[in-house]
Amino acid sequence: MKTIDLVAPAGSLVALKAAIDKGADAVYLGLRNATNARNFGGLNFTDADIRLGVEYAHHRGKQVLFAINTYPQGQMAHEWRAAIDTAVLLGADAIILADPGLMAYARHRYPDVRLHLSVQSSSTTVDAIELMREQFGIRRAVLPRVLTLTEIEKIIRQTEVEIEVFGFGSLCVMAEGRCLLSSYVTGDSPNNKGVCSPGHAVSWEEKDKVLSARLSGTLIDRYAPNEAAGYPTLCKGRFEVEGQVDYALEEPTSLNAIGLLPQLLKMGVKAIKIEGRQRSPNYVSQVVGTLRAALDSAERDPERYTARPDWNATLAKHAEGAQVTQGAFERPWK
Repeated sequence: MKTIDLVAPAGSLVALKAAIDKGADAVYLGLRNATNARNFGGLNFTDADIRLGVEYAHHRGKQVLFAINTYPQGQMAHEWRAAIDTAVLLGADAIILADPGLMAYARHRYPDVRLHLSVQSSSTTVDAIELMREQFGIRRAVLPRVLTLTEIEKIIRQTEVEIEVFGFGSLCVMAEGRCLLSSYVTGDSPNNKGVCSPGHAVSWEEKDKVLSARLSGTLIDRYAPNEAAGYPTLCKGRFEVEGQVDYALEEPTSLNAIGLLPQLLKMGVKAIKIEGRQRSPNYVSQVVGTLRAALDSAERDPERYTARPDWNATLAKHAEGAQVTQGAFERPWK
């Protein structure tokens, strides 16, 4: 019997099926609007695709979690409440929320629906998690990627709420979607419009074989001929500082926690989450398959578990900048 769930991203019906086929216990998805934190053009689901995806997952004994994890804007709260109604109608096994007002709506109108506290809430203490449990009955909390293993274990010991942590995927220098950089340059950020570096603000220009990437006219990076060009986000741009051109805020790097699976299992983490609803079905297929194999191995014999080199090689291929880190999980200097 599995002791920890593998939660996979699904930005399309193809990605959802790939995740289920490769061993995910649950997938999380969003509607095609600003109610979710990956509101990119061409991404996410129509109602018809959701119906097909939910049927596909449920037929195989898997769960579908609906991310409605942005914050309602101004007088538009009715759109977010309608998204909750839609999720329930379409068969959500749980709804991932960040805004307390939406939690109150969901708890009052649909008392039997599982509520998960989104990482977008940036809840890093047991007091915050317990408040949401007492007020709104949340069943699970997704922890931000800023906590050490020791801090995570302490939270688990002090709450009955299930704890979910990230195991692989992109890292964000900001407080879980509250991107001041993207807000400043484009007016949009993940926790209000569901997207950082929105497509309408991105522009590319090639001159003398050098490709320039800009956000709302702000130069983010320049790429030499044959150099791989990443999607322009301000936090991962290269800028000149004291005469040196380099990544001024953070380098493109992904979290990889497969070496820590026995510790996460032992402390009682309920679920491992993979970031990447904006990534391709191939990314989903290979990352989910790798994490599934690693989790199965760790559960069979945690004392003798080691992360295989081929697992790490596969994950490195899908990491930003082909670099990985254990992030805040291990900070020996602290």
